Amino acid sequence: MNLEQLMTARFGYQTFRPGQKEIIETLLASESVLGMLPTGTGKSLCYQLTGYLLEGTVVIISPLISLMEDQVTQLQQLGESRTVALNSLLSMPEKQYVLNNLASYKFVFMSPEMFLTEKAQQALMKLKLAFIVVDEAHCVSQWGVDFRPEYLKLSTGIRTLNQPLILALTATATPEVRRDIQSLLFDGSVKEVVYSVDRPNVSLFVKIGDKQEYLPKLVSQLAGAGIIYCATRKHVEQVYELLRQQEDIAYYHGGLTGQERRMLQQQFIAGELRLLVATNAFGMGVNKKNIRFVVHYDLPSSPEDYLQEIGRAGRDGAPSQAILLYDEGDEYIHQFLHQQSIDSRHLFELKKQTTDLVLEDPLIQKWEELFPGEEAELIKMLEQREEIRKTQLREMLAYIYLTSCRREYLINYFGQTLENTPEGCCDNDNAELKRAKITEKSASVTEDWTIVLLKLFKKTTKD
Repeated sequence: MNLEQLMTARFGYQTFRPGQKEIIETLLASESVLGMLPTGTGKSLCYQLTGYLLEGTVVIISPLISLMEDQVTQLQQLGESRTVALNSLLSMPEKQYVLNNLASYKFVFMSPEMFLTEKAQQALMKLKLAFIVVDEAHCVSQWGVDFRPEYLKLSTGIRTLNQPLILALTATATPEVRRDIQSLLFDGSVKEVVYSVDRPNVSLFVKIGDKQEYLPKLVSQLAGAGIIYCATRKHVEQVYELLRQQEDIAYYHGGLTGQERRMLQQQFIAGELRLLVATNAFGMGVNKKNIRFVVHYDLPSSPEDYLQEIGRAGRDGAPSQAILLYDEGDEYIHQFLHQQSIDSRHLFELKKQTTDLVLEDPLIQKWEELFPGEEAELIKMLEQREEIRKTQLREMLAYIYLTSCRREYLINYFGQTLENTPEGCCDNDNAELKRAKITEKSASVTEDWTIVLLKLFKKTTKD
């Protein structure tokens, strides 16, 4: 039985999407690989199908609880019971049970933080590993140092496990970020399978002006399900209050309980909610194929983040829309967060010079734990990251005020070339927002019911 037949038998798909088969064949040849495939094009199949063809457990290192939960649910729906997400939603006894019984699972999802714990490392060392997956691998470069520095230590944890086979997957990585992934995850360079970041069925729009006035009108006119992204929990709740008169709306952020987040995710995927207002903690990899629009109420911090988040739309291939709203000064929130990182670095430098200084900064405490004796190298990485974040924010502001093709701009940012301009490309190429319309059939039904009600009214008045 060949790979296509196995895929059809196990997953029901008839043909591979671009890049999938090449990645699977590389792993089956016992070679590690870095795969960059567009959002919504089935990256998870690369490790799921390969996992069934190789002996041992597949460990998937994943950045977000929502992503882990969605992947576990997908596998369970396919009839795979040997899967688990080892994360903070589990109680301590449940975590210990999973660690004690890792060999009974085929697919184990965990965060970088969990992967690097002593208990997890000890359990994994006793395990027959098929290979390790680093999902959303761009986070190794973009989320490390000043946000989740555990990403920079993944290679240390992986090497402890006798350098197993590694699959790194991402949808958004510039050539520079791919070089970072190669150096931070692999010993030497490995094969890359890279395809265009373009999602031609997603039209791109920017609206500059009063967001609070525009947004309620916009979402009431758009058809189908949508996500509205905000930069902070506070903005999520404010936008929810602004839109709560809309039907089937809820909000999602890290301040909710694990059970609440899980329930909201399931409701949204099942179509019980039309609108979800969320921070970017929601949606990465979530397998809802018919999201018709993604609205950004706040300015994303980088083109990488923006492309990841609009990639939630149109996974079924049908026309979808990405609308970025901007008011002058929206960039201040990112500048504030950048300054916080700079302040933490300055405090870290000061503490190294003044040994009796006691600081409660959790990020500094984490640096000291993860990078003992590497202070100079760490400070250099932090300074480099600060410059990168400034550049990324400038690129997003340039995107806002762009007068040429938005799609071409984003694709060029990732070191690629736009081969074809799709119909409905972007607002600078004369694309227009598709708004909900009453179909002729709907109109005739409404008219018929009006006639029926009039007849009933006349009959009642006669009686």
